[in-house]
Amino acid sequence: MTSLSEIKKQQASFIYLVLAALFIASLVTCNLIANKFVLVDLGFTTFKVSAGVLPYPITFLITDLLSEIYGRKKTNVVVASGFVAILLVMFILYLGHAFPAISNSPVSDDAYAVVFRNSWRVLSASMLAYLVAQFLDVRLFHFWKGLTRGKHLWFRNNFSTIFSQLVDTILVTTVLFIGVEDFGFIASLVKDGWMFKAMFALADTALIYPLVYLIRRKFDLKPGEELAI
Repeated sequence: MTSLSEIKKQQASFIYLVLAALFIASLVTCNLIANKFVLVDLGFTTFKVSAGVLPYPITFLITDLLSEIYGRKKTNVVVASGFVAILLVMFILYLGHAFPAISNSPVSDDAYAVVFRNSWRVLSASMLAYLVAQFLDVRLFHFWKGLTRGKHLWFRNNFSTIFSQLVDTILVTTVLFIGVEDFGFIASLVKDGWMFKAMFALADTALIYPLVYLIRRKFDLKPGEELAI
């Protein structure tokens, strides 16, 4: 940890809050659109995934960035805050269902039910997978950070994310579809979902290096050194 002047500490805290806000916004969006399943055609291959996985790689990029710069404890605070945010979303969705729509409401009770009728199951599956995968990602990231003595950012960024996303995909897909769809369908969603996330986990290496470089340069951090805020 490095000590900061008051101005630098305020700047570091602001960056931390912005990253936390982006993380929670991406996480909430993931869950709100998770009921829709789409085909993502990238030209060379096509993925059959929940629309919720589209912003999900952002969450792992941010946790890895937070882990690298702010450390494990500060990252776990953001992960826990995301869990609280999802609980609030579940409560608000319940309230939206509990109160009947007026006669000229643009969204009827039936339309609301079509979109959110199994939101409790989606959110329950997502919350279980989220807690396990995100905390696992942070733990693995710091395990490999210690093992490599702060070197080889690409290694811990990719391997912590790819493994934790495999766990996330298996958990959320199984909880969501067990007893509803057959094993072949569940397995195909796991394969496509994990490969999609893994591909973007590899791609985000091109983002995390310049971001880490800029932050380290701004706060005069040595490789492997973390900010204390």
